[in-house]
Amino acid sequence: MIAQVRSELARYLRTETFGGALLLIAAAGALIWVNSPWGASYTTMIDTRLAIPALHLDLSLADWTKDGLLAVFFFVAGLELKRELVVGELADRKRATLPIVAAIGGVVMPALIATAVGWGAEGMDRGWAIPVATDIAFALAVLAMTGSRIPASARVFLLSLAVVDDLIAIILIAVLFTTTLKMLWLLIAVACFAGWALAQTFRLGSPLIYLPLGLLSWYALHEAGIHATLAGVACGLLTRVRPDPDEDEHCVPAAKLEHFFQPISAVLCVPLFALLASGVPLDSKVLSNLFTDRLALAVIAGLLIGKTVGIFGSSWLAVRLGIAERPGDLGYRDMFALSVLGAIGFTVSLLVAELALEDVGDGSEAELAKAAVLLTSLAASLAGSALLLRRGRAHQARRDARALQSQE
Repeated sequence: MIAQVRSELARYLRTETFGGALLLIAAAGALIWVNSPWGASYTTMIDTRLAIPALHLDLSLADWTKDGLLAVFFFVAGLELKRELVVGELADRKRATLPIVAAIGGVVMPALIATAVGWGAEGMDRGWAIPVATDIAFALAVLAMTGSRIPASARVFLLSLAVVDDLIAIILIAVLFTTTLKMLWLLIAVACFAGWALAQTFRLGSPLIYLPLGLLSWYALHEAGIHATLAGVACGLLTRVRPDPDEDEHCVPAAKLEHFFQPISAVLCVPLFALLASGVPLDSKVLSNLFTDRLALAVIAGLLIGKTVGIFGSSWLAVRLGIAERPGDLGYRDMFALSVLGAIGFTVSLLVAELALEDVGDGSEAELAKAAVLLTSLAASLAGSALLLRRGRAHQARRDARALQSQE
């Protein structure tokens, strides 16, 4: 079981790293496209309406990626969270305490700083939630490219932290962005989730059962007024991850579903969302407002300062108080570098920016907040990369010194 969990973790990291690279390419492509002479075609594309009249669904292409494709991303996140909670790093209380405390600190501190900086600004009633999420794929991609020489426990810490971080962000999305609630559709969604759980209990494995339940739960939540991506999280958390005594570990439903859907999420869904969400016109007005507008400053300060201080400060305090144990091969300087990577808020932060600010003003506030997320994520990735490269050289020097001593 332990070997299987480790192999699953390694596969997950590889896929998310590759997906993170595609995400960066998609985001860069969107920025170049919208700021090029052909920028109007980008706006036309994301505003294109795709309707299903029979279901009373009439969404733009951008909305389909935000509500539809990201449901697959959140489904994979739910599967990964369930696996980590039951058989992974978060299943052991001692090992789970540090990333859980770090994640909580990395959510509370950005929210407090963003609220303090942007207090009274239009849209801050929900805009404070924009800087609370760390992007798993983006952060793991940067870690893989620049942190190959630091201990493997760094990857486990960052992944566990990001999984808990995502769970908190999911709860915030459910609470903050549910305006009108239609109870009949909510009951239908609950019935679908109950059917999913029963099918898992009775060890039913046919896609003809789960696909209709998943699609109907998504539609029911959408009609109920709850953000439909939460259907993916719920289905992921209700999926079985522990094998039966006579069952091969690779045949567990969560493992099979993650093998199938994670590449689709990392290689297709998240990059497409990035392509359609990252197209922010970077004219002189936007660039000047980035450093004068209080909402933009709140997002920047919340991510860059709040995430770093929150993750590192809560981790340091938990270790000093004896609440958690620091991995023996991971120093405080390593943890600080990883905390800076935690300031990379991309996929979920962009989603929250659109949800929180879609009805504020003429739409410029949402674009400005997204530009702040992109700028801060870039700054955090560059700063984190520099710190990781420096720490990597230090770890390599220690390994070389130990190898030299063993030869003597």
